[in-house]
Amino acid sequence: MHIPDGFLSAPVWLSLDAAALSLVGYLARQAQRESGEAWAPRLGVLGAFVFAAQMINFPVGVGTSGHLVGSALLALVLGPAAAAVVMTAILALQALIFQDGGVLALGANVVNMALAGVLAGYLPFRWWGAGRFRQFAIFLGGFFSVLAAALLAIAELRLSGVPIPAPVLWITLGLFTVTATLEGIITVAVVRGRDRLGLGLAPQPGARYARGLAVVGLACALLAVLGGLAASRHPDVLEKLLERLGLATSRGSQ
Repeated sequence: MHIPDGFLSAPVWLSLDAAALSLVGYLARQAQRESGEAWAPRLGVLGAFVFAAQMINFPVGVGTSGHLVGSALLALVLGPAAAAVVMTAILALQALIFQDGGVLALGANVVNMALAGVLAGYLPFRWWGAGRFRQFAIFLGGFFSVLAAALLAIAELRLSGVPIPAPVLWITLGLFTVTATLEGIITVAVVRGRDRLGLGLAPQPGARYARGLAVVGLACALLAVLGGLAASRHPDVLEKLLERLGLATSRGSQ
């Protein structure tokens, strides 16, 4: 899902970098007004959970893998403004420290996953999450958060002049649909766990809240230490697409 450097044209990545910088700056101020300093531990712990969960790749099919993106999950736990800021921080750390996603392409990845992904993940819950369709709305949030980010990534590659033959495109979209479905299922499961731990959008500070943060912190450690042992070694869907196009080494190494 992360676009590496060397694949987007300069006008595309420059425009997306500028858009991401201005929008995330606005959302950071919005999140500060909505959340305040009391939410800082919660943002840090839940951000660390998504960061660790993204390290675990699961097989999707046709020699590809997927992983939790977490845009919808963060939106449902923190609210859309704070979620966008936390996801941006995660993407920046991945690009700068782990070389997962390009530094020049960081704006594109932020627009795709931290902005569009968070919005697409939050809207179904905003519209239908209060009634009997709550679980389905959560699933749709996870599903559309991945699909929106994937479609934008493909569009950005096409705008940059990367040729994608129709058969390869349809296979890629099918694999992204599988990944999006798994994202929706995981999002429903984690949000249920969040509710049981008392970490909803309006948590009440106290012993239960502190225990909930402790449990999430322990889950982060387990994901980081043990999760990688069972992770799939196959490339993710976007990496596989670039491999199929013969671009993974030729342009990515420039």
